[in-house]
Amino acid sequence: MRGVAGYRDPVTSRAVERRRAAGPPSPAAGAVVSAGRPPWWLVVACVLLTAAMSWALLAGTWLGSLDDRVAAVVGGWDLRHGPTYPPLWVLTQFGGRVTILVVLAGLVGYLAWRRRTWLPLLRVLVAVALLTVTVYVIKDATGRTAPSFPGSFFFHADGASFPSGHVANAVLMWGVARWQAVQYGLPARVQRAFWLLSVVGPLATGAAMVSLDFHWVTDAVVGGAVGILLLGVVHALDAFVLSRWVRAHAGRQSD
Repeated sequence: MRGVAGYRDPVTSRAVERRRAAGPPSPAAGAVVSAGRPPWWLVVACVLLTAAMSWALLAGTWLGSLDDRVAAVVGGWDLRHGPTYPPLWVLTQFGGRVTILVVLAGLVGYLAWRRRTWLPLLRVLVAVALLTVTVYVIKDATGRTAPSFPGSFFFHADGASFPSGHVANAVLMWGVARWQAVQYGLPARVQRAFWLLSVVGPLATGAAMVSLDFHWVTDAVVGGAVGILLLGVVHALDAFVLSRWVRAHAGRQSD
């Protein structure tokens, strides 16, 4: 029957559908930027950095004094009560959960519609769950007050400054978005846009949060380290669990 117009070989059609459902193509197919998976040594370095800075702050070392000096300078600028507040606040939204999830909802919905896969959604849900649990466990454990609070305290009932959830969110979630855009071979301009967001988003968020006296410098640094660490964890979970489960599930459906 080969060559008959309009004829679709059922075996070939099932094979195509199986490949579509089984998961994303190779990252090299149509990639114009890297998928952004953190190397193992960077993940380890972020674990050590987070632990070391947490200990140094709780022990009252020079890191706390550095935060105090930077906060004193930033507090003198009083950017929270001037005309620069609106644009700086907009920059903080590069790490805002609602802002990022709206963009990711569009990306995930598009891939579910065009590629018939829910794997990107699973990755996003895992990332959000890990981010929420990890960041708030550290925040509750340290109880650090923000620079705008009268005085600098740890283990305070109102303390939720350390680490910066906005920066961690920007690193992790824009990293996940970039990964999906590259791995599913979206247009080059889309890949580059998400690459730019994954790089500029965390930097802009951290700088704005510190400038507005919402966070200490070390809050932003550790927030970035936590974001990189969690991005590495999501990639690892995907390689060993999520993608394998989706492929196995798709294979059973098509048999």
